[in-house]
Amino acid sequence: MAFEPILTRNRNHPEVHQLDAYVKRGGYASLKKAVSMAPEEIVAMVKASGLRGRGGAGFSTGIKWSFMLKASTDPIYMVVNFDESEPGTFKDRYLAEIDPHQILEGIIVGSYTTRASVAYIFIRGEYPAQARILQETIDQAYKAGYLGKNILNSGYNLECVLHRGAGAYICGEETSLLEALEGKRGWPRIKPPFPAVQGAFGKSTIINNVETLCCVPHIINNGPEWFVSIGTVHSPGPKLYGISGQVNKPGIVELPLGIPCRELIEKYAGGVRNGRRCKAVIPGGVSMGVLTEKELDCALDFEGPPQYGCLGLGTGGVIVMDDTTCMVRVLRNIVRFFANESCGQCTPCREGSVWMLKILNRILDGQGTLKDLDLLIELTDTQGALVGKTICGLADGTSWAVKTFINKFRLEFEAQLLKKYMVSKYGPHQKRGNQSLCLSIHGKGNLYI
Repeated sequence: MAFEPILTRNRNHPEVHQLDAYVKRGGYASLKKAVSMAPEEIVAMVKASGLRGRGGAGFSTGIKWSFMLKASTDPIYMVVNFDESEPGTFKDRYLAEIDPHQILEGIIVGSYTTRASVAYIFIRGEYPAQARILQETIDQAYKAGYLGKNILNSGYNLECVLHRGAGAYICGEETSLLEALEGKRGWPRIKPPFPAVQGAFGKSTIINNVETLCCVPHIINNGPEWFVSIGTVHSPGPKLYGISGQVNKPGIVELPLGIPCRELIEKYAGGVRNGRRCKAVIPGGVSMGVLTEKELDCALDFEGPPQYGCLGLGTGGVIVMDDTTCMVRVLRNIVRFFANESCGQCTPCREGSVWMLKILNRILDGQGTLKDLDLLIELTDTQGALVGKTICGLADGTSWAVKTFINKFRLEFEAQLLKKYMVSKYGPHQKRGNQSLCLSIHGKGNLYI
């Protein structure tokens, strides 16, 4: 039986940007149902559905919301993480473009459930068009009585504020986002206290990703059993996969969680571009690590990538690389990104990412040695200088990328080092008779230059 899109069901109906058209297609039905229920009932439904956060961590949304039932501050805040700065990730942007009222409905239901009186949408600074769309959607909802005072005569009040970020990757981390929302520098906070206890402006705060909240109205309308029937036992529900890189059909695909990576590429992305062979795949944003061609049967759910040495599914931003890709240069670009985006608060991250970048630059400049690879791996070890030594996970993400790239493509990294050495010694394309110069690397294979 073919899968029917859920979160993207309105993708071919641009008129749903207008509230009346959205309502005609069943919009805000879940809100009308939700305000007749007790928050505890909705939390129980979301728990039973098994919905897990789509922002990267995969934490149970129902359990997260249950913490808010005990919150005693006044007011309580809902903060929507729309920062979406992970390279290869553009699913939330797509949702805002095709169905903005769906996002807002999820926010209002989530705010009602967690008893929040103000909802802040923290949107990435590089999304001006999407910010305009969402502001128009918010204005429409206010006029129709879905926001403001006494929503749907339920006695529930909710204000919604759109806040544009300033383009910092680190603000995708929830406590950095809160700092930026308060007008401060986007530095991660030490936890505890957790946001549910002391979040935005010192008040209890629930933070959810856009895609996570978009799932909620459908759970309210169709029930948790329906949601559980989609995806896998431990990773239920639909997922938006963002496919980019060297494929024939890049874009967003909505599928049940757990689809094999190979099937996603070959069936839904049209295969690798120009008939080339797939060499590697980043399964969920560059901080998650990398899969090799032999690992493409990996299930793209919350359990699959860790079985192949990756950090997790992340955001589901799948980046495909063909057999012409230099993995050394890809890793250098990834580490350069993290070194640039480190907020600088923690010394291991601030200094360690720059050390890694200098080593990779040295390798590509022909000045590196095989010991540099061992040094990079040592830095990424759990007993090393970076992993688990910082307030947020940026250093861990950098380490995971370095570790998986080198461990899985070590032969190519060694070949890069030896090739530079031999070219500097013999000159480019040095001939010995009719044969190109051949290097044997640990008996694993030959490199011809």
